Amino acid sequence: MHINAHFAIGIIIASLFNAIYDFNLLEFGLIVVCGFIMDFDVFFSKFAKDGNHRMLLSHSIIPGIILFIIGMLFLWPALVISGLAFIIHIVIDTLDWGTNFFGVHKKPFGPKLLISKEEFDNIDEVLTQYKIKKAFFDIRYYSKKIIIAIEISLFIFMILTVFMFASEYFLWSLIYFPFLFFHLLVYFQMKKIEGK
Repeated sequence: MHINAHFAIGIIIASLFNAIYDFNLLEFGLIVVCGFIMDFDVFFSKFAKDGNHRMLLSHSIIPGIILFIIGMLFLWPALVISGLAFIIHIVIDTLDWGTNFFGVHKKPFGPKLLISKEEFDNIDEVLTQYKIKKAFFDIRYYSKKIIIAIEISLFIFMILTVFMFASEYFLWSLIYFPFLFFHLLVYFQMKKIEGK
């Protein structure tokens, strides 16, 4: 999923648990950020196997488990839930393209529902059909109706949960839009370049 979807999930998780723990601004923000921060590892793709940022250790459940354990040791619910938000991000990422789930994989782990086994096994050949390799992933992502439905559902659920359980943090939900616009801009640029 794209960063806007993970941001929405972070808001949903923080809002739902806010009803129980009444988080302060720092705690609410920590949970939200832990729901999407690992996607900034894209800036370190050159260090990843095949240039795939999802193969970095940051795209495994290990950092989430560490946060969870530290939160348990210090009896800090916000850090425990931040660890869960991190882990949920990784689990969700296994569904679309796969990820380095346990931190030891040589290939992306997971169902990889947006790419067929044949495409996955011959990814270099598939990518040669595109002027910009990244275009394959962006065009495939937004061409799937299920992805659009999931993203719309997450947005609606984010607005509902933050309004119902954490209305004092409602303005946080506005951060969703720059992330969405960034991904849509990239998608439309790729479509234009590729002529699709």
